[in-house]
Amino acid sequence: MTQAEFLHIVTPFKDKVFRLAKRLLVSTEEAEDATQEVLIKLWKNKGKIQGYNNVEAFSMTMTKNYCYDKLKSKQAQNLKIVHSNYEDKQTGLQKQVELHDSMNWVEKIIEGLPEQQRLIIQLRDIEAYDFDEIGKMLDMKPTAIRVALSRARKTIREQLTNTHNYGIK
Repeated sequence: MTQAEFLHIVTPFKDKVFRLAKRLLVSTEEAEDATQEVLIKLWKNKGKIQGYNNVEAFSMTMTKNYCYDKLKSKQAQNLKIVHSNYEDKQTGLQKQVELHDSMNWVEKIIEGLPEQQRLIIQLRDIEAYDFDEIGKMLDMKPTAIRVALSRARKTIREQLTNTHNYGIK
């Protein structure tokens, strides 16, 4: 397997590996190290990669196991949990239920949007693509994307506000 073939296989999911490592290890530096270690292990076993049904799933499992091992090891004693906004406050059960309910409502509202607006919301607000990339994907001008995004956000905001203010009708 050449380096180009390896990169073609690994590039689509390397950011997901990093995000999982960051969630488990908290520290950005530790997550970068974990990602690098997983990719090195994949490179060392590049001959076996073709034998895996799902390389992405295998990599995520490797990442999870590596992070758990890292947390269990003596090195974990020296890890710093870096939270700039950390306070020892538990979110109340009522607040958790309200947040979960709000997220469910937002999902339902997005599902009710026209397909184009739904796609634009997904690509811009969830996947964080810029307007030019979305324009290429959907064959639209950035101005039209901004208009559709603004309308979608307005619809979501209005329906969510109505739900919270007046209840379900």
